[in-house]
Amino acid sequence: MKKMAQIPCLWMRGGTSKGAYFLADELPKDQQVRDHLLLRAMGSPDLRQIDGLGGGDSLSSKVAIISPSDRKDIDVDYLFAQVVVDQPIVDTSANCGNILSGVGPFAILRGLVAASDSETVVRIYNINTGSRIHARVQTPDGKLRVDGQATIDGVPGTAAPIQLDFLDVLGPLTGSVTPTGAPREEIEGVPVTCIDSANPVVLMHATDVGESGHETPETLDHDHPLMVKIESIRQAASLKMGLGDATDRVIPKIALLSPPTAGGSICSRYFTPKHCHAAHAITGAIAIAIATTIPGSVAEDISVHEEGHSRTVTIEHPSGHVQVILTMADDGTVSSAGIIRTARPIMDGILMVPNDQA
Repeated sequence: MKKMAQIPCLWMRGGTSKGAYFLADELPKDQQVRDHLLLRAMGSPDLRQIDGLGGGDSLSSKVAIISPSDRKDIDVDYLFAQVVVDQPIVDTSANCGNILSGVGPFAILRGLVAASDSETVVRIYNINTGSRIHARVQTPDGKLRVDGQATIDGVPGTAAPIQLDFLDVLGPLTGSVTPTGAPREEIEGVPVTCIDSANPVVLMHATDVGESGHETPETLDHDHPLMVKIESIRQAASLKMGLGDATDRVIPKIALLSPPTAGGSICSRYFTPKHCHAAHAITGAIAIAIATTIPGSVAEDISVHEEGHSRTVTIEHPSGHVQVILTMADDGTVSSAGIIRTARPIMDGILMVPNDQA
């Protein structure tokens, strides 16, 4: 019988995703060896991920790698890894705002951050995008609280709220919120806005690619000509944004936008990028919200606008709504973006992986 590597692992729901949370020093230091272990842990490549923790869905094949930080005014460093379901690929090019929701609770549970009374602010540095986020976690009497009355569309039940404040939202990867130099341009005959915010995203009107923007994710996933078209645009946009070849990478993402129909500010269908998200990525929601404030963007011309120093942008998605609270600077740009999420530890235990794979 093969010997098994045994690694502490916390399985947690973060926002509308699920994933494995690890301490960095409990994983192999060599990236190639680490990635082999993560593939084995999730059961990739296999459509059902039958031999691992993953659920055969990109939203439940995610990993957070966390360590104490030596950066000024930062508590923990967080690296996100997307483990591709059907290919032997571990992609660390993007952040995930939903998995980020669990980083604060994880840091408290693992003793990386001491809990304060009432509320604990966990200061996070996202390695993927080089950006800072503050997570406000409920800790009454100095203990992590999981239960509460907060709800988020796409997750049943209620839980304690976690407020995420994104501090670096204007061009963290490329140095510019509009890395192509313009708020709108044409790629393969389609008007698009390329935006670099919490993650780089390519925005376009759904009607410009033959959709209404209110289809179900299943309908869009099975529209082969659409998927081919938007992947071609994504590849071309990646080069224009200075991100390089997007093959086998999850960034930039794609969002099809349309006018709201359910009381929101704008409607989105967000791609991960090979599938339409069942709800919405948090980083993508922030990028869209910021784009609604940029004159000339494809989001600005179809969204319902608020004015003032603090603005709430409500994005309609297949599972409901997500709200982004923008804080505006005096020059009319966005200085920070806040969002409410929830998270719940599901299982804390030991991951067992064959040594020859780790």
